[in-house]
Amino acid sequence: MGIVKISEDLHDEIRKASGVMSRSINSQAEFWIKIGMQAEMNPQCSFNELVATMLAKANISADNLSVEESER
Repeated sequence: MGIVKISEDLHDEIRKASGVMSRSINSQAEFWIKIGMQAEMNPQCSFNELVATMLAKANISADNLSVEESER
């Protein structure tokens, strides 16, 4: 594990997002890094497609995670 230096402004944005997404600050930063890497390697894909691909690679079905229309 290493240390990555980021600006105070970015750290503040990560902290805010981590609270909304119920993730630790480190987990939020790691998620954004992973999504960013996937977006650079697959510019034709939407955010939802990238997440679905990452879930599939982890053997997690996106269908099982979606909220039923009746619950919305």
